Amino acid sequence: MLQTTKRPDSPVSIIGAGIAGAWQALLFAQAGHAVTLHERGDEAMTDATSHWAGGMLAPYCEAEVAEPIISRLGLRSLDIWRRELPDTPFNGSLVVAHPRERNDFERFARMTEGHQRLDAAGLAALEPSLEGRFRDALFFPAEGHVEPRRVLPKLHERIRAAGGTIRFCSDVTADDLTNLNPKGIVIDCRGISARDEQGELRGVKGEMILIETSEVQLARPVRLIHPRWPLYVIPREDGLFMLGATSIEAEDTGVSVRSALELLGAAYTVHPAFGEARILEFGSGLRPAYPDNLPRIGIRDGKISVNGLYRHGFLIAPALAELTLAYVQRGQIDNEVMQCL
Repeated sequence: MLQTTKRPDSPVSIIGAGIAGAWQALLFAQAGHAVTLHERGDEAMTDATSHWAGGMLAPYCEAEVAEPIISRLGLRSLDIWRRELPDTPFNGSLVVAHPRERNDFERFARMTEGHQRLDAAGLAALEPSLEGRFRDALFFPAEGHVEPRRVLPKLHERIRAAGGTIRFCSDVTADDLTNLNPKGIVIDCRGISARDEQGELRGVKGEMILIETSEVQLARPVRLIHPRWPLYVIPREDGLFMLGATSIEAEDTGVSVRSALELLGAAYTVHPAFGEARILEFGSGLRPAYPDNLPRIGIRDGKISVNGLYRHGFLIAPALAELTLAYVQRGQIDNEVMQCL
């Protein structure tokens, strides 16, 4: 049985200011805890996995390949995103396919819910830049997306506004914090760096390309059915688009030629004008994953770890923070997510 010996109003120290740690810090600070968020990197967060994320809030689309727990956590997270950051874009998302991927497109439609099927005219009305490009599409109107490099600073601001403290360039361990304050709660959100204590974690590389063009306008992410992995074009502000994202069982941080060709080629087939876009950046991040690719809130010796968010970090982090808070404050346990380590 999972137990905590800490008081429900104990001070809380969180390690890792990426998307998982930021949401933990925000909800705990709002609940009245004295929160300190530690981040070993600087405020730019360029070394964090979150820096290279797509920011998709797409629980319905993810149901095509993910376990039901991801959909449950993702749907709950949508409500929390709307509550805490009401300016979050919820313009929906689109799924399209070329004729050769028709069978996979129909399978995607069968495996998912919450979508409307658009014909070519309906797609053109929704996204004029895609007029004549595809004969139909799946539209998921309840889904959203965020720009990680803009939304993380917003979350950090909200943490400070709620009374929390953020310490960048603070390379601490859970033992350091426990020794400093034995009565406090420590929540470890270090991602892949937590392998020093959780050897079963592995890194799954997700690659991305950032491009710029004024020739294409999109109001929502567009997923293109692909034989190896789902590829998507995510609109950013100021004429920027993110192309992603691969899922490669490798732990280097480079972008392969093959991946670059596939990402750029996919963008070109979505719209030929992307062929004239300017490439601004190549990059990749290592997503932390357990063998089952499912998230885990672990309890060990009175410490809490939140990890294994895999490729769903921005989608499920708010709901995981809510579960952690419910456990600390009321002893509430979610048996699908929480484990004694």
